[in-house]
Amino acid sequence: MNPRIGIIGGSGLYSMPGFTGQHEVRVETPFGEPSDPYVVGELEGKTVAFLARHGRGHRISPSELNFRANIYGFKKLGVEWILSLSAVGSLKEEHKPRDFVIPDQFVDRTRGRVSTFFGEGLVAHVSFADPVCPHVARLLYDACVESGVKATLGGTYLCMEGPAFSTKAESNLYRSWGMDVIGMTNLQEAKLAREAEICYATVAMVTDYDCWHAEHAAVTVADIIQNLNANAAHAAQVVRGAVRNLRLEARTCDCSHALAHALITDPKTVPEATRRKLELLVGKYLAR
Repeated sequence: MNPRIGIIGGSGLYSMPGFTGQHEVRVETPFGEPSDPYVVGELEGKTVAFLARHGRGHRISPSELNFRANIYGFKKLGVEWILSLSAVGSLKEEHKPRDFVIPDQFVDRTRGRVSTFFGEGLVAHVSFADPVCPHVARLLYDACVESGVKATLGGTYLCMEGPAFSTKAESNLYRSWGMDVIGMTNLQEAKLAREAEICYATVAMVTDYDCWHAEHAAVTVADIIQNLNANAAHAAQVVRGAVRNLRLEARTCDCSHALAHALITDPKTVPEATRRKLELLVGKYLAR
């Protein structure tokens, strides 16, 4: 059975406890290799595909991630829902280390990352006003509540370039903008998942207060790893709960047909090579 649920594990999450019958699947994509082989198995009675975002052993930095290959690979496997997990810094006092936030907005502070499948003669402009699937976001929040994990539904995730952490000036600037959490990966995933018509939401797991906080003025990897380990155990509980409660039925959200009104190029002018490259994503919209 093909997996309809995908899980992306971030820093500290390189495998998913509770998998049974798991096996590795290598997926070829027109955009190169994903971060790692997908691990497909059964979780809570459902077939799930897991991907370690940074590769097992944490080999790939945020700026080096092949976001297009990662999301395309999920699409090729048949995934319709992606549950993403990522480590973040908090930009508000109320989001404490080891709390979870399920953001519903993003602000992009990355530089030069490719965050679209389109180009090469085919132009698409997807709606991204509401960048995460509200149904998946609610599912993840409810799973946090069931697991006893302190969580906030909604908030803005500022996506920075990295790999260095923020300066104090930057951290305070983002706080003045009203940002909730800061991370380095999730914006591109959300954009590409929308273009791939996959429902996507993320659990942002707070590891530290970023450098604006008097007690966290110098964020270190050692400090973060301690909280990463605690968060990983909670994340596994949340994911199991979300997978258990996710109903595998026909989707009715806008994510499932995001490209229906996004393609602006005259189909007759789309180069054959581009048509073949993106057939998985746009074939049903480019009928000859």
